[in-house]
Amino acid sequence: MPGHVVIVEDDDDMRDSIACLLAAEGRSAAEYASAEAFLADGVPRGTSCILVDMRLGDGIDGITLIERLRRAGEVPPVVVITGHGDIPLAVRAMQAGAIDFIEKPFTPERLLDAVARASTRRSDDPAQGRARERVNALSPRERQVLKGLVAGQPNKVVAHELGLSTRTVETYRAAIMDKLGCRSFAEAVRLAITAGLDDETPPGKCAVPAV
Repeated sequence: MPGHVVIVEDDDDMRDSIACLLAAEGRSAAEYASAEAFLADGVPRGTSCILVDMRLGDGIDGITLIERLRRAGEVPPVVVITGHGDIPLAVRAMQAGAIDFIEKPFTPERLLDAVARASTRRSDDPAQGRARERVNALSPRERQVLKGLVAGQPNKVVAHELGLSTRTVETYRAAIMDKLGCRSFAEAVRLAITAGLDDETPPGKCAVPAV
């Protein structure tokens, strides 16, 4: 039986659209236009996943909401909805406790897949192990480049810190996407964070030899 989903989204049309999409899959949903309204009610019993928009108008934002939920105790898996270009913020959200993020505009399939995977996530989920295997297949230099990009650094900043040209970083970026089997940079970011790459030594400060 599909689980209950909480939607925290300040755009009325987007919130209703997501709820209808989930209903078509047999999932019930509780809708909130602000983080404050959600926090006032608390997490409904039986919630299997929480969908949170990164930017929630003038109120509490998605990252702050996740942090408050985590401080209050164990909560269901959180998936962040973010606008294009907000990857650094999405990384911060995952570091705060979110398990995934989806970029607007997203397809119905992408959203439903994220909800399904979040709803069935277990503490012994093998996803991290698989992600580490794929990231470990990168060369030391590729890992350095990926880490810098995951941190939200522009290509030219990564190039400066690693003593490379911007074009070389762009070449590495394309090779990384190919090796990881990712169709978008957002997908590569999710994979890197799942693998724990963002917890490693920052680029430019690592003694790993270049390849």
